[in-house]
Amino acid sequence: MIISREEILSVLGNIQEPELKKDIVSQNLVENIEFSSTHISTTILITNPALHARKRMQELVEFQLKSVFGKDIELTTIVKALPTEAIQAKRKILPEVKHIIAIASGKGGVGKSTVTANLAGGLAKLGYKVGVVDADIYGPSMPTMFDVVGERPTMIDVDGTAKINPVMSYGIKLLSIGFFTEQDNAVVWRGPMAAKAMTQLFTDAHWGELDYLLIDLPPGTGDIHLSLVQTVPLDGAVIVSTPQEVALADARKGVNMFKLENINVPIVGLIENMAWFTPEELPNNKYYIFGRDGAKNLAEGMGETFLGHIPLVQSLRESGDVGRPAVFQDNTITSDAFIELTHKFVEEVHALSVKKAAKSLIKEH
Repeated sequence: MIISREEILSVLGNIQEPELKKDIVSQNLVENIEFSSTHISTTILITNPALHARKRMQELVEFQLKSVFGKDIELTTIVKALPTEAIQAKRKILPEVKHIIAIASGKGGVGKSTVTANLAGGLAKLGYKVGVVDADIYGPSMPTMFDVVGERPTMIDVDGTAKINPVMSYGIKLLSIGFFTEQDNAVVWRGPMAAKAMTQLFTDAHWGELDYLLIDLPPGTGDIHLSLVQTVPLDGAVIVSTPQEVALADARKGVNMFKLENINVPIVGLIENMAWFTPEELPNNKYYIFGRDGAKNLAEGMGETFLGHIPLVQSLRESGDVGRPAVFQDNTITSDAFIELTHKFVEEVHALSVKKAAKSLIKEH
């Protein structure tokens, strides 16, 4: 039987990559083809590095080839995982976003949204392309913190499909459920409905090229969090806490949630907000009204990175209320703290990326 490369590619073109939902030929996942009249050797790439996924792809490739070229054809099929960078480039959701990071807390009221807004501002100041998803469905606060209350996202045509175009503020792309509801109206949705609304902020929006997409999660460990990790390929999570024990207990649960086997999202680090109080008239004084180094000690105890302290000062609250993140006010206690925190955050995200790529290479060999 005469076998040609074109015929082999035609057969392989009927096989779909499970994660990408597109055929392996059009996605350039057929790395190598060698053949003779009695033997076909192929090397196929897939996004899922798990052994069972690679085995399933091998069986599928060999079944399809034998069904066309006969059961007597000898086959050698190698299935390898794509390198991490290639997976990022090919992923279906948010393909042009380099790093997707969730900002979480086990407990409400610890300043998670304030930290998210200022971390985004810090990244923007350092020259990165940044986006923020306000996934706190029941208490969206990003419209207020970025002074865009009342604004509505426009629609944009992307390859013939209508997509939501995020709102821009201070050079940062923003989407929040708050853009689609009245500010004073309560959002009364059951878990599945809230999860679906959150998912649409990713799947129905055009984010374009970003270095960082920060996701401001609601407090706790519920439907929204599970839906997020099932929908969005998170690169890491940041946990925000205040120093007192009642907040640290919930922060510990937040860390453990991301470590669950079915979630398995690496922790970028912990941030201690409201670390101390400094009155405006006594800028050199520190009053540890909620305790001292609680989140720092928790990070060390759990073997996680500590990203930094954020002080409790009046100007930080005022900045959030007027819609100008404090990090944009140069040479203040808070802006300096957030810029230092941002540098540490970038360093740790890069370290996680290197570690992930190294693991991928080890699995290949």
